[in-house]
Amino acid sequence: MKKVLFLMILLGFTVDTWAQFRRNRERSGAGAENNLNYANPAEYAIAGIEVTGLNILDKNAMVSLTGLKVGDKIKIPGDAITTAIRSLWKHGLVGDVTIKVDRIEGENVYLNIVLAERPRLTSFYFTGISKSQESGLKEDLTLIRGKIVNDAMVRNTELAVKKYFVKKGFLNTEVKITQDADTLRDGIIMRIAVNPKSKVKINHIAFTGNENIDDAKLKKKMKGTHERPRFALHRTLLKEIAGIRPKEFMDSSYKVSWKEAKEFLNDNVKLNIFSSSKFIQSDYEDDKKAVVAYFNTKGYRDAEIVTDTVYAHDGRTIDIDLHIYEGPKYYFRNIIWTGNYIYTDKQLGAVLGISKGDVYNNEMIQKKLQFNPKGMDISGLYMDDGYLFFRINPVEVAVEGDSIDVEMRIFEGEQATINEVTIAGNERTSDHVIRRELSTIPGQKFRRSDIIRTQQKLGQLGYFAPDKIGQNLVPNPANGTVDVQWTVEEQSNDQVELSGGWGGYYGFVGTLGLTFNNFSLRNIPHFEHWRPLPVGDGQRLSLRAQANGRSFQSYSFSFTEPWLGGRKPHSLSVSFNSSFQRYPYGITTSDNDSRLQVHSVTVGLGRLLEWPDNYFTLTNSVSYLRYILQNWNSGLGYTDGVSNSFTFNTTLARNSIDNPMYPAQGSTISLSVTLTPPFSLWRDINYSTAEPAVKYQWIEYHKWMFDAKYYLPLDNKKKLVLEAKAHFGFIGKYTDKAGIGPFERFYLGGDGLAGGFNSFLLGQEVIGLRGYQNNSITPPYYDQSLNSGQGVLAGGIVYDKLGLELRYPVTTGNAATIYGFVFTEAGNNWNNYDDFNPFNLYKSAGFGARIFMPAFGLIGLNWGYGFDPVPLNGRGPVSGSQFHFTIGQQLR
Repeated sequence: MKKVLFLMILLGFTVDTWAQFRRNRERSGAGAENNLNYANPAEYAIAGIEVTGLNILDKNAMVSLTGLKVGDKIKIPGDAITTAIRSLWKHGLVGDVTIKVDRIEGENVYLNIVLAERPRLTSFYFTGISKSQESGLKEDLTLIRGKIVNDAMVRNTELAVKKYFVKKGFLNTEVKITQDADTLRDGIIMRIAVNPKSKVKINHIAFTGNENIDDAKLKKKMKGTHERPRFALHRTLLKEIAGIRPKEFMDSSYKVSWKEAKEFLNDNVKLNIFSSSKFIQSDYEDDKKAVVAYFNTKGYRDAEIVTDTVYAHDGRTIDIDLHIYEGPKYYFRNIIWTGNYIYTDKQLGAVLGISKGDVYNNEMIQKKLQFNPKGMDISGLYMDDGYLFFRINPVEVAVEGDSIDVEMRIFEGEQATINEVTIAGNERTSDHVIRRELSTIPGQKFRRSDIIRTQQKLGQLGYFAPDKIGQNLVPNPANGTVDVQWTVEEQSNDQVELSGGWGGYYGFVGTLGLTFNNFSLRNIPHFEHWRPLPVGDGQRLSLRAQANGRSFQSYSFSFTEPWLGGRKPHSLSVSFNSSFQRYPYGITTSDNDSRLQVHSVTVGLGRLLEWPDNYFTLTNSVSYLRYILQNWNSGLGYTDGVSNSFTFNTTLARNSIDNPMYPAQGSTISLSVTLTPPFSLWRDINYSTAEPAVKYQWIEYHKWMFDAKYYLPLDNKKKLVLEAKAHFGFIGKYTDKAGIGPFERFYLGGDGLAGGFNSFLLGQEVIGLRGYQNNSITPPYYDQSLNSGQGVLAGGIVYDKLGLELRYPVTTGNAATIYGFVFTEAGNNWNNYDDFNPFNLYKSAGFGARIFMPAFGLIGLNWGYGFDPVPLNGRGPVSGSQFHFTIGQQLR
């Protein structure tokens, strides 16, 4: 037994010894083959470097990242190999790195870099969110297909998704990213699972330490951080509002008395009831600064928020506690002026408007010192007199008790002269068209008011986007000059009118109109300036045609040169009109026997005035109109004959609006007088017995029109705008024997478009009044069914119209200007001065929208409600609901 055991042990030892021998032999053999001794590193020259395992990455780039190159001498093993591996890892392009010795030939070594590339992103998708949220989120992410997917990329994506939803008020958003293998494209598909949970809203904002300013005023200054309305409006409260008084009011958690509920509503619910209460960190930080700034404006110069705490109220809301240190209230004591030589202390003090004992307010100081478009400021006082290099620095020089002395340190410098004026951005409009509008002229003294006026004038041209007109001032204090560069962005304001409408008994009437507002006669032979017609010189060309066949045709042409001669702003305008109409059915035995033709020509001259200011223009024009009636039952009192109208018109106007398409501030005022010669003074006829065809052969009247519009911005961004307007018109006679004829009378009511195609041909003045049917407020008023008004001249000789319109834009870009509005207006129309009462008006209100597109002009849709009955002998219901469609920019 012992022998057997001994033999087994001996056999095991022999097998183990043989295995160990074989392992040593293989190891020594390999080492011998490469001549490597791992216990004693040797130096070799790199004779070649191979890279394996690449699919997308570039071989040469990978070798370059290692720092190894052919010809280098390295020790194997040694630090060079270790450093090379670390370099590849550092760039995050690969997931695994091994550097092997391929073979050794003498003192040369051949290396093989074995790499495993990191997977790349082939696509990604979201779960748990809506399509709209997904669309907005993709803009914030930097995920690019083909990008390497690593831990940093996954983490950054997760943080970006959370940040996006935190901005939206979802503070508890959870994001989980899963990587799935894309076997088709050898990459990674990233699934981003988002659980926004509920929006975190602000339950309550509490202030402590504010002893002199109450919480409600501070909360109003937090524009982006609002409490949610903490009172759930119960059905019983709605009944109370309707007049059914409940005994008590209940919200979701407790009962309160009606008195307590009403007090709470008065103090809290009406505040920010329509505002969002979600918590956004960036808005919160801004609002904290606004709270401190508000304390500063009230004299609390040292006020600060000592601590602020945001903590969870429940799973969906948070509470905010703000502890404030008010500090003492300070007052102005002495205002000390130094460095001023041009203006006295008294003059500067009057502009500053701060007296001893006023509450200290550094913000008010800055507004009075810097540019203030709404009033006088110190900088404007100097810069309007050429002192471009003027500087002022207010310094608190003494703080004693609650009083502060402020020293105004002024550097006046010298007056600056405009050296060079350049223009950039005008691709269609010629430089001279812009330069003639500039108030900044080389060689003249610099004035800030000229900069403001030029920007306004360029905006009124309509050729450039008003919000993109800018100026770059490059002052040169060394020689006392300044260069001015004006930058503009072209916008198309040519218009194409292609429309059709129902023309009463004429049936369908088509309209084609073309208006080119930046036309150029000079560039007609230069085809490179045709876009599609020659443009660039600021001239206005308008062509318009209306027709429905033989029954109605109307053609018009007008041309305006705003700078006749090119040296002074004297405009020349010429227009021609020709219209023709027949009755489409049997008034007479033959259509050809019943017709009306009107032909007219107008020539006008205008100029820009410098007094009272350079917003005024004066325009004079002469017109000749010829009306030809042949068997035409027109209501004029005669059916055959020719009427001639020769008129002289003069218009004094002032225009200071900032944007012709969406005015946000400024005004337009116009007084127009139209006179015909007093033919009745030398015509040898008896007007009381003469036939109407003879009586109206030469038309005579004098007409006075007044129009005014004022635009008031109601917010700092000049988006919410109030338009107030007033319009008056009067027609008079020279002598009692001639009276007032049937032409140029007022037709009131409706959309302001020509109510029938007759209206233009008969020279009527059509004025809109929304909420009433077209021309419904036009005397005389009689019941058509009684056939009692025949032979009476129609139309008013005096009218007035007042209105308010509150506007808000949807967009004011170059492609289109769209805005909505609500309005109220009132007007009336009289055919004699005895009944004229400017306060007896037909009233209406409503809402609508307008859209301006350069190719089609201004189009509007209005809904109005007329509150009064139409003037048909005082009978009938109120006018009620009316829809109106408008085309073009309407004056009245």
